[in-house]
Amino acid sequence: MRKRKPKKRIIQPDPRFSDPMVTQFVNNLMLDGKKSVAYSVFYQAMDIVQEKTGEDPHDTWKKALQNVTPGVEVRSKRIGGATFQIPTEIRPARKLSVGMKWLIRYSRARNGKGIAEKLAAEIMAASKGEGAAVKKREDTHKMAEANRAFAHFR
Repeated sequence: MRKRKPKKRIIQPDPRFSDPMVTQFVNNLMLDGKKSVAYSVFYQAMDIVQEKTGEDPHDTWKKALQNVTPGVEVRSKRIGGATFQIPTEIRPARKLSVGMKWLIRYSRARNGKGIAEKLAAEIMAASKGEGAAVKKREDTHKMAEANRAFAHFR
Protein backbone atom coordinates (compact mmCIF):
# COMPACT_ATOMS: atom_id res chain seq x y z
CA MET A 1 0.00 0.00 0.00
CA ARG A 2 1.37 3.30 -1.05
CA LYS A 3 -0.77 5.84 0.72
CA ARG A 4 -2.02 6.10 4.26
CA LYS A 5 -5.50 4.88 5.03
CA PRO A 6 -8.22 7.55 5.11
CA LYS A 7 -9.71 8.47 8.49
CA LYS A 8 -13.05 6.92 9.36
CA ARG A 9 -15.79 9.53 9.12
CA ILE A 10 -18.00 9.85 12.16
CA ILE A 11 -21.67 9.45 11.25
CA GLN A 12 -24.03 11.78 13.08
CA PRO A 13 -26.98 10.15 14.89
CA ASP A 14 -30.43 10.60 13.38
CA PRO A 15 -32.92 13.06 14.95
CA ARG A 16 -35.66 10.56 15.97
CA PHE A 17 -33.84 7.53 17.36
CA SER A 18 -30.42 9.14 18.04
CA ASP A 19 -28.71 6.19 16.36
CA PRO A 20 -25.80 6.53 13.91
CA MET A 21 -26.76 3.17 12.35
CA VAL A 22 -30.09 4.67 11.27
CA THR A 23 -28.23 7.51 9.55
CA GLN A 24 -26.03 4.98 7.74
CA PHE A 25 -29.15 3.09 6.64
CA VAL A 26 -30.76 6.31 5.40
CA ASN A 27 -27.55 7.17 3.51
CA ASN A 28 -27.79 3.81 1.72
CA LEU A 29 -31.51 4.34 1.07
CA MET A 30 -30.96 7.81 -0.37
CA LEU A 31 -31.16 8.36 -4.13
CA ASP A 32 -29.74 11.39 -6.01
CA GLY A 33 -28.59 13.12 -2.81
CA LYS A 34 -32.13 13.54 -1.46
CA LYS A 35 -31.47 12.84 2.20
CA SER A 36 -34.59 14.51 3.59
CA VAL A 37 -36.74 12.35 1.28
CA ALA A 38 -34.85 9.24 2.44
CA TYR A 39 -35.40 10.20 6.10
CA SER A 40 -39.12 10.73 5.52
CA VAL A 41 -39.38 7.35 3.73
CA PHE A 42 -37.56 5.59 6.60
CA TYR A 43 -39.67 7.25 9.30
CA GLN A 44 -42.90 6.46 7.38
CA ALA A 45 -41.77 2.83 7.21
CA MET A 46 -41.08 2.89 10.97
CA ASP A 47 -44.57 4.30 11.60
CA ILE A 48 -46.09 1.51 9.48
CA VAL A 49 -44.10 -1.11 11.44
CA GLN A 50 -45.27 0.46 14.74
CA GLU A 51 -48.87 0.44 13.50
CA LYS A 52 -48.88 -3.17 12.28
CA THR A 53 -46.81 -4.89 14.97
CA GLY A 54 -47.47 -2.68 17.98
CA GLU A 55 -43.82 -3.10 19.03
CA ASP A 56 -40.96 -0.61 19.12
CA PRO A 57 -40.07 -0.04 15.44
CA HIS A 58 -36.39 0.66 16.20
CA ASP A 59 -35.99 -2.72 17.92
CA THR A 60 -37.82 -4.45 15.07
CA TRP A 61 -35.51 -2.78 12.55
CA LYS A 62 -32.42 -3.78 14.54
CA LYS A 63 -33.62 -7.38 14.77
CA ALA A 64 -34.33 -7.42 11.03
CA LEU A 65 -30.84 -6.08 10.33
CA GLN A 66 -29.33 -8.71 12.61
CA ASN A 67 -31.22 -11.47 10.75
CA VAL A 68 -30.03 -10.18 7.36
CA THR A 69 -26.37 -9.57 8.26
CA PRO A 70 -24.09 -12.25 6.73
CA GLY A 71 -21.17 -13.86 8.57
CA VAL A 72 -19.19 -15.18 5.60
CA GLU A 73 -19.08 -14.50 1.88
CA VAL A 74 -17.44 -16.09 -1.13
CA ARG A 75 -14.74 -14.29 -3.09
CA SER A 76 -13.56 -15.32 -6.53
CA LYS A 77 -9.85 -16.05 -6.94
CA ARG A 78 -8.01 -17.31 -10.01
CA ILE A 79 -5.54 -20.08 -9.29
CA GLY A 80 -3.78 -21.86 -12.14
CA GLY A 81 -6.33 -20.93 -14.80
CA ALA A 82 -9.33 -21.97 -12.72
CA THR A 83 -11.57 -19.64 -10.75
CA PHE A 84 -12.44 -20.76 -7.23
CA GLN A 85 -15.10 -19.39 -4.93
CA ILE A 86 -13.24 -18.98 -1.64
CA PRO A 87 -15.25 -18.48 1.57
CA THR A 88 -13.94 -15.60 3.69
CA GLU A 89 -14.99 -14.00 6.96
CA ILE A 90 -16.42 -10.50 6.65
CA ARG A 91 -15.14 -7.68 8.83
CA PRO A 92 -17.83 -6.18 11.12
CA ALA A 93 -18.25 -2.84 9.31
CA ARG A 94 -18.75 -4.59 5.97
CA LYS A 95 -21.20 -7.10 7.51
CA LEU A 96 -23.44 -4.26 8.60
CA SER A 97 -23.25 -2.35 5.34
CA VAL A 98 -23.91 -5.47 3.22
CA GLY A 99 -26.91 -6.32 5.43
CA MET A 100 -28.32 -2.81 5.04
CA LYS A 101 -27.85 -2.85 1.28
CA TRP A 102 -29.57 -6.25 0.96
CA LEU A 103 -32.51 -5.07 3.07
CA ILE A 104 -32.93 -1.98 0.87
CA ARG A 105 -32.38 -3.86 -2.40
CA TYR A 106 -34.96 -6.54 -1.66
CA SER A 107 -37.48 -4.06 -0.26
CA ARG A 108 -37.26 -2.13 -3.56
CA ALA A 109 -37.83 -5.40 -5.47
CA ARG A 110 -40.97 -6.20 -3.44
CA ASN A 111 -44.40 -5.48 -4.84
CA GLY A 112 -46.50 -2.98 -3.01
CA LYS A 113 -47.46 0.67 -3.14
CA GLY A 114 -44.73 3.13 -2.25
CA ILE A 115 -41.20 2.51 -1.01
CA ALA A 116 -42.16 3.15 2.64
CA GLU A 117 -44.69 0.29 2.61
CA LYS A 118 -42.27 -2.02 0.78
CA LEU A 119 -39.49 -1.22 3.26
CA ALA A 120 -41.82 -1.73 6.23
CA ALA A 121 -42.96 -5.10 4.83
CA GLU A 122 -39.36 -6.27 4.27
CA ILE A 123 -38.32 -5.12 7.77
CA MET A 124 -41.24 -6.98 9.38
CA ALA A 125 -40.51 -10.11 7.33
CA ALA A 126 -36.77 -9.99 8.12
CA SER A 127 -37.40 -9.52 11.84
CA LYS A 128 -39.41 -12.77 11.77
CA GLY A 129 -36.60 -14.53 9.88
CA GLU A 130 -38.29 -14.64 6.49
CA GLY A 131 -38.25 -12.53 3.33
CA ALA A 132 -35.91 -12.20 0.36
CA ALA A 133 -33.05 -10.51 2.25
CA VAL A 134 -32.89 -13.33 4.81
CA LYS A 135 -33.00 -15.88 1.98
CA LYS A 136 -30.02 -14.10 0.35
CA ARG A 137 -28.07 -14.43 3.60
CA GLU A 138 -28.90 -18.13 3.88
CA ASP A 139 -27.91 -18.71 0.23
CA THR A 140 -24.59 -16.91 0.81
CA HIS A 141 -23.89 -19.07 3.87
CA LYS A 142 -24.80 -22.24 1.94
CA MET A 143 -22.47 -21.26 -0.90
CA ALA A 144 -19.65 -20.60 1.57
CA GLU A 145 -20.30 -23.97 3.23
CA ALA A 146 -20.30 -25.76 -0.12
CA ASN A 147 -16.97 -24.20 -1.07
CA ARG A 148 -15.35 -24.79 2.31
CA ALA A 149 -12.90 -27.22 0.66
CA PHE A 150 -11.20 -24.23 -1.03
CA ALA A 151 -10.79 -22.25 2.20
CA HIS A 152 -7.06 -23.13 2.29
CA PHE A 153 -6.50 -20.88 -0.76
CA ARG A 154 -7.37 -17.83 1.36
